[in-house]
Amino acid sequence: MDFKIAVIPGDGIGPDIVREALKVLDKVASCYGHHFSYETLLAGGVAIDETGAPLPEETLEKAKAADSVLLGAVGGPKWDDVPSAIRPEKALLGLRGGLGLFCNLRPAMLFPQLASACPLKPSMVEGGLDIMVVRELTGGIYFGKRERTADSAYDVMAYSKEEVRRIAVKAFDIAMKRNRKLTSVDKANILETSRLWRATVDEVAKNYPEVALNHLYVDNAAMQLVRNPKQFDVIVTENMFGDILSDEASMVTGSIGMLPSASLRGDSFGMYEPIHGSAPDIAGQDKANPLATILSVAMMLRYSFSLPAEADAIEKAVSDTLDQGIRTADIMSEGCTLVGTAAMGDAVAANVR
Repeated sequence: MDFKIAVIPGDGIGPDIVREALKVLDKVASCYGHHFSYETLLAGGVAIDETGAPLPEETLEKAKAADSVLLGAVGGPKWDDVPSAIRPEKALLGLRGGLGLFCNLRPAMLFPQLASACPLKPSMVEGGLDIMVVRELTGGIYFGKRERTADSAYDVMAYSKEEVRRIAVKAFDIAMKRNRKLTSVDKANILETSRLWRATVDEVAKNYPEVALNHLYVDNAAMQLVRNPKQFDVIVTENMFGDILSDEASMVTGSIGMLPSASLRGDSFGMYEPIHGSAPDIAGQDKANPLATILSVAMMLRYSFSLPAEADAIEKAVSDTLDQGIRTADIMSEGCTLVGTAAMGDAVAANVR
């Protein structure tokens, strides 16, 4: 099968880690008889340098024409002083909004080989940890009306019932494929948007009687993630709460360099990226961990291309590589072999069967 992928390496270590992910995809293509074609596009700080805009119109149009998008990372101190309207991070919001990507999947998985990296007591994560955070991505306070005057400012959080319904359906569908347990997070004791959220999620739940649904206020959910993370399977929440909770969940695993993400719309189209930043201090030095990006392309195969066996092959290859004691610096432990970005990519590609 033929698939067209828009590749946006971005800034900092973005080109380093994307290169290794494509190496693994090419091995999958060889093993399974597929063909992946890549078109490299500009976005982020590098786009500001070359075009004056963080998201050139050409990038957005070509991304729309692809079957999926692979994104490295954007931003860095180099662009801290540019006007807020053209900061590199605007490329992310522009891609999400322009591509209609309303559903963000952020898995927080503790690989057993890296259990010692978890900051929690071993008894709290015994047997592993596997949480899927489903974050609404194109509504809420990040996309609401805002204004600032000399001595005041406001940001509006707004949601329609349809926006809540479609993300709830996604979350219930994912829960059905996992352990059939869904936690909806809101602040319904204070916010009207959260009261709409809770009522709509309850309404959608009637179509999924097999899924056990519970509700938590966001402050309690934040506490529970570090008190008893194994109680969670799938978490669904609005944009800002999801931004915060997914970062917290990722750090519970102790290995941010291992965690992928997917941003989806209603059809099979998606954008895939690691959750970590651009780390410009180690860019081009063969030090970055490419595993989160490699696992992101596994998600691409599963969610956009409906190739679950190929996705499983990549995930198993990553696990096998860890079993072999191969580590980049960020996940290094005693008795293991320290390798660079390229060698890690080579090892995973070699383990794809």
